[in-house]
Formats: sequence, C-alpha cells, structure tokens
Amino acid sequence: MISQVSQLRLKGFRFPRSIISYAVWAYHRFALSLRDVEDLLAERGVIVSYESIRVWCERFGAQIAARIRRDRPAPSDKWHLDEVVISIRGRKHWLWRAIDANGDVLEILMQSRRNGHAAKRFLMKLMKRWGVPRVLVTDKLRSYGVAVRGICPSVDHRSHKGLNNRSEASHRHTRRREKVMSRFKSPRQAQQFLSVHDQTATIFRPKRHRLSAASYRHARADAFSLWNSYAAEMTA
Repeated sequence: MISQVSQLRLKGFRFPRSIISYAVWAYHRFALSLRDVEDLLAERGVIVSYESIRVWCERFGAQIAARIRRDRPAPSDKWHLDEVVISIRGRKHWLWRAIDANGDVLEILMQSRRNGHAAKRFLMKLMKRWGVPRVLVTDKLRSYGVAVRGICPSVDHRSHKGLNNRSEASHRHTRRREKVMSRFKSPRQAQQFLSVHDQTATIFRPKRHRLSAASYRHARADAFSLWNSYAAEMTA
C-alpha cells in the first residue's frame, strides 16, 4: 500500500505522503495505539515518533474522511439513531450516532446532554448533510420525539427498543477503540477521532459475512484504490 501512493513530500513534512497515508490508515483501520503504528513503521525502516503520527492522524485523517463523505452514494431513506454514554475525565458525555439501513455511519456528534435540544441539534446537523429521510428508527428516548416533531413532523418516526439493534451494534467498534486508547481525553478528541474512524470503516468494512471471497477481495481492492486516490489529494 505504501508504494502505491505518490512519494512526493508534503510541504513542511519530511516524510512522503505514502508513509503518512499508511500511518493514518493503519491507526484508523485497526485497533492500534499510536505506539503500535510507530512499531509497524519502524519494522519497515521508517523511524518516526508516535507524536508525529498523532499529528498526521489529526491533520490528514480529517481530510481523507471529508473526501470519503464527499464521494459516498446517497444513503438509504431509512435511518437508525442511537446515543451511548462515554465517560471523559469523570464526566458523562453522549455520543449520538446515525446509520442508514446498510449499516454505514452517516454522522456522529459528541454532546454533554441527551435532552430535546441535543436531539434537535444532532438531527439538524444530520439532515443538513443528507436531506430528509423517509423513516427514522430510534429507541424510546423521548428527546427524539421532541426533535422529530419540531424539525420533520412528516417523517415516519418508529420508536421501539427492539427495532434499533442495528444502531446499537454500531457502537461496539467505538468501545473497542475507547479501551485501546485508555478512554478519550476530551469531547473534541473523541469527535475528531471517531469522525475519521467511522468513515474509514465505511469503505474498509464491506459486510464481509454477506460477500463471497471473490466479492470481498474486489471490495477490498476498491477500498485501497479509493484510499490511495484520497491520499494523493492531501494538502499540507
């Protein structure tokens, strides 16, 4: 993967974009720490500190995630919304997440509340990017009803605990990364990291259990090709 990206250096960086894009990919694709990625690069003869890798992931990960969102096809018209509590420095915060019927993450938002105002804020951000869905599936949190009635009363809102298992299952990767990172350090860091992490999963986790081996290899090759093209567009 490293050799398939341009070896030209980015202005202000001593490593070529091929090395930088590989580090960003490895960090967000697998449950690795920054020091794990540092060791992976060291095995390949690239000596770089984990702090430099952190800067790469923060700066260039957001660029690649934005391009993934830009080129994604329109989502299905049935969305699943859910929120999960995340403890940051001893305080509860709520990660709001929306996925479509295919299981692809549409949007996330870290907030300190899960009341009607927070639900409206999340729904407005979601619909500003993707438009108005046909169906919204949520759990029984009343804040969703307040938001739907206030923003999109014509949408079919289905509030039922058992119908929202798809969205609740999408949190498991967040929990895994939260454990690897020994918890998130701030809401901003969690928002920044998960925004890239979820978009990376969109192209590199193509529902393996639904595909034949040949189809999965084809999807994986397409994902690598997309990632390399996005890496070629990175700017300093």
